[in-house]
Formats: sequence, C-alpha cells, structure tokens
Amino acid sequence: MNNTNERSTKRWWALLALSLGVFMGLLDVNIVNVALPTMVKSFHTTFSNVQWVISAYTISYAVVILVLSKLADMYGRKKMFLTCMIIFVVASGVNGLAPSLLVLDIGRAVQAFGGGGLMTISMALVASIFEGKERGFAMGILGSVMGLSTVSGPLIGGILSEAFGWPAIFYVNVPIGIFAAILVWLTVAETPSYGQGQKIDFAGMLLSAVAIFSAVFGLIQKEDNPHLAWTSPKIALWLLAAAVLLAIFIFVELKIDKPMMNLALFKNKNFVGAVFVAFALGSAIYSNNVFLTSLMQNYMGYSAFSTGVRQIPLTMWALFLGPVTGYLSSKFSTRKLISGSLLLSALSFLVFLNAMTTKLAYTDLLVPMALLGISNALINPLLNTAGLAGAKPEEIGMTSGLINVFRQLGISFGVVILGLSQTNQYDNYLNNHMTFTGVPTEVLAAIRHALIDAGPFASQAFVTSAKMTHLPFHSTLKTVTDNAFFAGMRGVTVVSLLITAVGGVLAFFLLQDPAKKEN
Repeated sequence: MNNTNERSTKRWWALLALSLGVFMGLLDVNIVNVALPTMVKSFHTTFSNVQWVISAYTISYAVVILVLSKLADMYGRKKMFLTCMIIFVVASGVNGLAPSLLVLDIGRAVQAFGGGGLMTISMALVASIFEGKERGFAMGILGSVMGLSTVSGPLIGGILSEAFGWPAIFYVNVPIGIFAAILVWLTVAETPSYGQGQKIDFAGMLLSAVAIFSAVFGLIQKEDNPHLAWTSPKIALWLLAAAVLLAIFIFVELKIDKPMMNLALFKNKNFVGAVFVAFALGSAIYSNNVFLTSLMQNYMGYSAFSTGVRQIPLTMWALFLGPVTGYLSSKFSTRKLISGSLLLSALSFLVFLNAMTTKLAYTDLLVPMALLGISNALINPLLNTAGLAGAKPEEIGMTSGLINVFRQLGISFGVVILGLSQTNQYDNYLNNHMTFTGVPTEVLAAIRHALIDAGPFASQAFVTSAKMTHLPFHSTLKTVTDNAFFAGMRGVTVVSLLITAVGGVLAFFLLQDPAKKEN
C-alpha cells in the first residue's frame, strides 16, 4: 500500500517537473518580444537585426521537435528530456552573458534545441506515466501550462526586463531548470527503449529537419519583406525547396523498414483532425496575440509590463480551466468540446472586429480577451488528450511531436498571413484616402510612401514625430493614418476569425470520440 502511495505521489511531482519544462520551452518562444527595444540599445544595432533573436529560436525549435521525439521514443524519454534540459539551461546562461548579438543569436538557436525537446518529450512522458482518467487530468494540467506559457510572455518578459534588464529573461531559466531536472531524475521512471536493434533513420531525420527549416525560413523571409511577392526568389525558392524535400522525405519513409515517421498515422482521421486543430490554434489564436500585444504597446502606449498586466483577462483562464478539462472530456464529447471552443474563439474575434475602430478603449478588449482566453484554456488540454488517443506506446513521442510541429508551423504561418492581411488593408486605405485638398500631390505621395515603408505599427511614431506635427494638415493626416491602422487590424481579425471557424468545423467532422463519450 505504501509503495502504491509513493508511486502515486511521485507521479504528481513528476507532472510538476515536466510542466516546468513545458512552460520554459514554450515561454521562450515569445518572452523575448517585449525586450527587443532594450536589446536594440544594448547592442547598438537595428530592430531588424535584433529580430533574429526570435527567429533563431523559432526556426531551431520547429526543426528539432520531430528528431528529438523519435530519438526519445527509441532510446528513452527520460534520458532525452534531461539532455534537453541541460542544453536549455546552459544555453540560457550563455544568452544572459552574451557580449554580442551574434553570440546571442547562436545561443538562442542552441537553446531552442533544448526547448523543443522539453516541449514535446514532456507530453510523451506524461502519457507514459499516467493512465485512464488520471491521464486525462494530467494532460489537462499540461495543456493549461502550454496555453498559459504561450500567452503570458508579455507579462513575464515585461516584469523581468523592466525590473532587471533583458538578461534576466534568460537567467531565470537556470534555477528553475536545475530544480525541474532534479525532480525528473528522482520521480520519473525511464520508458522502454523501442529502438533496440534498429538503425537510426538518418535520412528521414535530415530530410524532415531541412524541409521544416526551409518552410519556416521562407515564411520568415515573407514576414520580413511583406511587400515582396510570393514569387520572389528570396521567398519562393525556400518554399519550393520545402515542398520538394517533403516529397523526398515521404518517398524515403515509404521505402525503408523502420522509418523515422510512420506515415500511416495520417490515415487516422482523428489524428488528422488533431493536426488541423493544432495548426488553427497556432495560426489564429497564438499568432493573433503577437498583434494584440503590438496594438497595446505601439498604438495604445502601454509599457511591456502594463501590457502584460492588462492581458490577464486573456491569460488567467488557463490556470484553472485546464485541469477540469479531463473531467469535462469524461462527461461530454471531446470532439464537440474542441469544436465548440474553436467556434467560441471565432466569436471572440467577431467581438474584437467590432472594437477595432479609432474609438478603441481598453475596456472594449475585456470581453473578447476573456472569450479568447477561455477557448484557448479549453482547446490545448483537450487537444493533447484527443491527439494521443489510441497512439501506440512506441509512437507516443512522434505523435506528440507532430502535433507540436503543426502548432509551431501554424504560428509561423499565422504571423505571416495575418501580417500580410494587416499590411494590405493598411496600404489600401492610405492609397485610397490620402487626397487632401490644397496639398501638393508630390508631398502627399512622399508621405504616403514613408507611411507604407514604416508599416502599420511604426506609422504612429512617424506621424507624431517632430517633423510631422508642424504640418498644417497634421490633424487630417493623423486621422487618416489612425483609420488605416485599424483597417489593418480588422484585416488581422477577419483572417483569425475565418481560420478558427474553419478549424471548428473540421474538428467536428474529423475528430472522433469513443462511443461512451458521444453526447
């Protein structure tokens, strides 16, 4: 009896440790955002150069997930988790001490190797440690941690960078990581090594990594150059390479005996549904948070810390809704809960859309943020449970890895697509409304060109700069620029609404419930 109680207690301590790993790995995807202006001053460089601090992590994070998932399945998830934690902690310390931007960029890429592993292997370990109803509850907690970490970056990053400077956002990982690693060492039993006697599928691992790298890098190129056409070699060649490499990867995987990825997973309608949900979650909900944060900082004028505090109505739901999803899924259809939650997020974007005018006040954001926070808090835990349902023990890691890859690809895709929608609507409004009476055409053309080059968020600083405020038509210009900005934000919101609505419908028709859960 005592042994049973001891094992039960260890499981929950293990869940705490794994949750800390997930929290750190995902948090570092976006915690850096609010510290970028400080880094620009610290390294005496440009904002575009500093953005590679984010891109280096994003690219590496997406690239390594599948490879680490497979290696963990083959050689033991505990060993791989601890290895990733060591990499993450050491890289975090190096990043905090980075004497130059180049060192920081390299450190972020290495840190992402650890962070990607912490994220995906944690899911697989929780699925291995818990069974039955306890698994649903544990997955609910882990899912709530995922949701919380993804949207709480502005708050935590703002607090740390404003109070202690930007290195603090990296240093904080060191003691937490050491604590989590010790807990995992003491409480988690090693999983079977399913790779005994197998050769590593180096070709599959290399092809999958390079294909994902090409896709993400191509999307980042488009994000950095929104006015370049998709057919521009700078963008198209990377995306074409991704497509070709993916085709080669599929061909190779179908031909070898022990492939890195069992492509039969994609014949499972339920798994495909989970992948679509993960992609919708990343491309609409998480990507939209980037624009919401920029709106609050760059347009509404809140500091990084104030922005984080004001987003609590969005982030707080993950703290207490996630753990109850296990109970909800045991009583109701998981398929309908996920579908309904995505449609709830679509409703939140509809309310956001109504608020996106020049009369916007913080109070107008409270209801849609709460609705979006509730949907996010429900979807993540339910998705983890649904996506891993029926997965073979030896494929749990790969299954969770694929779900996480599509979530991450969704974020990369969403930031680009939402950004393009914003830019197009903003540009169109300026082109159609900058026709002031009595102002020379060449003057207006120069100002319009400068505003378009600046982009929606930087336009506010441009219009309110000293060289613009003295213009006799400044008031009219400010009104047109404000309206152009909100035209862009409405574009962002409409695309987010469509993605979540389509995702909700696909979830309803693709996800499956055991007969006992049908409602």
